[in-house]
Amino acid sequence: MRSLFKQDDAFTGLEAAIVLIAFVVVAAVFSYVVLGAGFFTTQKSQEVVHTGVQQASSSMEVIGNVYGITSSAGKHLNYVKFTIGNTAGGTGLDVSKMVVSYIDEETRAADVAYSTSSNLPNALKTASGVTTNYAGAWGIIESINANEDTLLEPGEQFVIGVSVPSKSADPYTPFTINLQPSVGAVFSLEKTVPAAINEVNILY
Repeated sequence: MRSLFKQDDAFTGLEAAIVLIAFVVVAAVFSYVVLGAGFFTTQKSQEVVHTGVQQASSSMEVIGNVYGITSSAGKHLNYVKFTIGNTAGGTGLDVSKMVVSYIDEETRAADVAYSTSSNLPNALKTASGVTTNYAGAWGIIESINANEDTLLEPGEQFVIGVSVPSKSADPYTPFTINLQPSVGAVFSLEKTVPAAINEVNILY
């Protein structure tokens, strides 16, 4: 009698090719997923860097002294005056789009109104006389090396005036004026009303 034996033949060339192709496909899919995740992360990192550079390049700085202005017989500051310009390498920013806020120990104005009055200093003194529900006003008093628009470009300077509540800006009173441009970080001015208030005062 012939005896029957079970035989286990080795892989044929076709079977080996199928297994190899399967491994290659799995490796390709895995590599695609890994590379895709890496590209996505890199893109997000670039967006963060570009946003940071844009905000840094759009910031501004105060040039020179900050002055507190009042009437000749005034016992309180009427408004604060200072000059702003672009930082080195900064891009243009629309000053009229800034959000200006005033804060002291007794008064908080989260959004001081922007004024385009042709006689702004007197308008600021009038606005500073409001003692209840203070809103105040601010605006561009003078433009230096600038066009007629409100776009602060490199090399240009704007003299800004921000009204101060007349009943809270007493001598020795510390206050903060925040300037929030549409693009960029908040710029804060932290000053103190001097002990003796003259018509024009340098604030420290």
